[in-house]
Amino acid sequence: MPETTDFPYLHGFSQDEQERLRKQARFGEYTVYQNINFSGVKDLLEVGCGVGAQSEILLRRFPDIQLTGIDRSLKQLGAARQRLSQISYAQERFELKEMDATAMTFSANSFDGAFLCWILEHVPDPIRVLSEVRRVLRSGSLVYITEVMNASFFLDPYSPNVWKYWMAFNEYQLEQKGDPFVGAKLGNFLMQLGYRDIQTEIKTWFLDNRYPQARKDCIEYWTELLLSASEQLLAAQYVSEEVVRGMKEEMAKVANDPNAVFFYSFVQARART
Repeated sequence: MPETTDFPYLHGFSQDEQERLRKQARFGEYTVYQNINFSGVKDLLEVGCGVGAQSEILLRRFPDIQLTGIDRSLKQLGAARQRLSQISYAQERFELKEMDATAMTFSANSFDGAFLCWILEHVPDPIRVLSEVRRVLRSGSLVYITEVMNASFFLDPYSPNVWKYWMAFNEYQLEQKGDPFVGAKLGNFLMQLGYRDIQTEIKTWFLDNRYPQARKDCIEYWTELLLSASEQLLAAQYVSEEVVRGMKEEMAKVANDPNAVFFYSFVQARART
């Protein structure tokens, strides 16, 4: 995830944010990894590894892989290296590098698998990233890409400050040359670049009265995600303090509403080189 003046990261780089990313990875693990299978992969490239939250899961789930993670943030890489070095099953199985995903320094045919999760939404040229991924993979390599589709978000009861904040959240990301709707475009990107066996799957969190505790947990998690961008949105004057306070109050109210509904879909693409 980028840490440059040109492409600031929407959520920031604080220690609280680093821990939120790990929590996010744990929260979404079942849904994200339900159909991911790297069992035949030996040399896996993770693009945008950040604090290593997904790296930790990949190394646990697929004990035969050797993982190479790249990121543009030295701060995030430092946190990832410290965390992974303390995990027994990760020992001597990972290497982390500071690198621009649009201009990788790896030679062609370096890897036989790639994993990208919540990264293309933050980069200004996702097609260039996927082109570089294809270049450094061997023929027939497997790629999984998991990305946001923020137009899918729905919350009931209606919460006006949440909607104001959410629109500002997405507008700010677009202004920073990211794309909060990139998930819906993955199929087109992969076809354009010559990937094969392209499949896309819509994954959804749809929580209502049938799952009261999961619904409450999800809304509380989502509140943390929204708040992680509050400093950036306030500084850029995309939202007011009043909207932030109102959003927090509304999310807390919905989390405890016995008839609340939470809905969000994202997209996972699978392809081969």
